[in-house]
Formats: sequence, structure tokens, C-alpha cells
Amino acid sequence: MPMKYTFWQVLADIWPVLILAYVAGLVLTPLCRYLAHRWDVVDRPDNLLKTHARTVAYLGGLAVYVSFVLALVAIGIYYAQPWRLLVAIGASSTIITVTGLLDDLFDLAPRKKVMGQALSAIVLYGGLFWYYQSLDQPRGFYPADNFWEPLGLHLPAWFDFSASMLLAILLVIAATNATNLLDGLDGLCGGVSGIMALAFAALAVLLACYGRYPDTDRTRVLLALAMAGAVLGFLPYNIPPASIFLGDAGSMLLGFFVAVMMLLFSVEGTGRWVLASCVIFGLPIIDTGLAVVRRALAGVNIFSGDRSHLYDQLVDRGMSVPKVVVLFYVLAVVAAGVGILQAHYLQVRYALPLDLLMLAFFAVIFIKTGMIRQTRGHSQA
Repeated sequence: MPMKYTFWQVLADIWPVLILAYVAGLVLTPLCRYLAHRWDVVDRPDNLLKTHARTVAYLGGLAVYVSFVLALVAIGIYYAQPWRLLVAIGASSTIITVTGLLDDLFDLAPRKKVMGQALSAIVLYGGLFWYYQSLDQPRGFYPADNFWEPLGLHLPAWFDFSASMLLAILLVIAATNATNLLDGLDGLCGGVSGIMALAFAALAVLLACYGRYPDTDRTRVLLALAMAGAVLGFLPYNIPPASIFLGDAGSMLLGFFVAVMMLLFSVEGTGRWVLASCVIFGLPIIDTGLAVVRRALAGVNIFSGDRSHLYDQLVDRGMSVPKVVVLFYVLAVVAAGVGILQAHYLQVRYALPLDLLMLAFFAVIFIKTGMIRQTRGHSQA
């Protein structure tokens, strides 16, 4: 199908959202750093999982959250985007950020964190369903329907609703925790998340160029630009040596944003865009998969904290932290490029085998280099 718009025509009047969120992040992050030290919301080294040399402020995630919310308000007022949708995303983002902030302050049990993540997913899904039901041609919000509709199955609306909500909950929990686990080195999670947010923006612009889905095209681009700006405004204070950390409030928010974008890409049943978004998110998926498999094979609780992540193992093998961070940035850019290119040029039946082949390639690399074997002790997270 030929494109109706060029890349720059789509971005012509909406790029200022990126600048607004970026400036907000630049201004708010030092303020949050000051408050973190004043309120003693800091991260102290423990010589195992927390290997930084000095006490570092938390609350970077709060700066990202406020910057993102300010951008949401601008999107609603200046760009006249649907308030129902923005309220749903804002409210659920607030729940996930508060959950992460409580974990930063009180070290919540994993069960309580998952409950907060599930609640944010339920609020998000309910808001999205509420919004799509309000359109001139209401079609509800049934991402799960994309799985069985190609098979010729037409299931009752109540089943679609329930299955889609369950899918949304599982997606939020998985994406939130995968991103949270990536937050182990200065600048790592923030930088990789910024690259992914820009990639989601590019993917959304590419989809908007076809002009087939005016209800959500513009919204997807604006949301991705808002989060990209918020993260990039925070990043200068987080690169090695970091003066402030995202904390769970920030890393969980960034993972939640990934889930939001994946759900929005699933609206029209365009499987190639959902698959592409999974590839863009591939680095956190691979890192989390490696850690879980390594712990399981070692007979260790998969929820325990240890140095089984890819970035930890690279540091343990002699790479400096800045080099590991740059390597992850490069890998994130490669994943983003592959995801965007395959969405543009490949149908799902060709892209999926390619993606599975790449996963198999990484699995072989991990096995050959001994990264699957447990080599160091662990401690409860």
C-alpha cells in the first residue's frame, strides 16, 4: 500500500512535544536529586548487586514521570488528543510509578509489586476500552481477538474482553519487570529506554505515513515523543558516574510505557507492528531470559538477585561499565533498526522466523561463552 504522507509531514507540528518533555526532564531531575538527598531517599552500595562507589540519589523516575505527565497535558490541550485515552494512560502511569516509589522507600515484597503492576494494567485496559467504545464506530478494545480472528474464530464479546484484559495484565507485568531488571548500571536502563522510545516514535510515524488509522496514529507518535523527551532529559544526570538513579519508580514506568505502546500497536490487528515492537524491546527480553534460565538451571529462586544479567557478566569478565553501557546502546539501536525495517518490508510470516533465528543465535552465543552457568553467589532481592 503506498504511503499518503512523508515522515516529516507526520512530524511537522508535533515534534515540540519531544522538546517540552526534554526540557522538563532537564529541569526537574536536579530538583528530584536535591529532594532525594534531603529526604534520604538514596541507594547505598553493598559490594554485590550495588557496586557503585558512593551513595546516589533515587527519585530520577519521579522526574521522568512528572515530565511525561506534563507532556500528556500539553498533548490534550494543544494537540486536542482524546482526554479519555490520556486520562487512562496518566492514571495507570501514576499507579505504576507509586508502586515503584513505595518499593524504593520500603523494599516491597515481589507479590505486592506484582499486585501494583496488575492494578495499573487493569486501570489502563479499562480506560482504553472506555475510550474505544466512545468512538463514532465503537469496536471495543480486544487485542486478544487478533490471535484467533485469523483462524476464523468469532468468540463472544465477554470472552474477548476477559482474554484481552488478562493479556494486558501479563504484558504489563512482563514488560515492567524486564525493564526493571535492566536497571543495573549507570545510564543503562535510561539510555536503552530512550533509544526504544525514539524507535517506538519512528515506528508510529511509519504507521501514520499510511494514514489508515487516524484515530490512533497521531496519539501513538505523540506518546512516544513525550516519553523519549522525558527520558533523554533525565539521562545526562544518569550517565556514568551517575548522580541520580531512576529507581524502581522510573524503571517500572519505562517498562509500563513499553506495554502501553504494544497495546496501542495491537488496536487494528496489525501483527507486523506488534512483532516489530517486540523486536525493539528485544534487549530487555534477552537479558531477562538469560537471567531467569541461568537461575533456574542453578536451582536458584528466579526472583532472587544475583549477577546473572548480561551486563553484570560482561563487567565480571573485565569490561568497564562505560564500555558495557555503550555496547548496550549499540545493541538497542540495532534492535530498533531491525524492528522498524521488518515492519516496513516484511510480513509476519517472514519476519517471525527471522526473529526466532536471531533468538537462537543469541542462545548459542550464551551457551558457548558460558554465560548460562552460575558462577557467583546471589542474595535475595
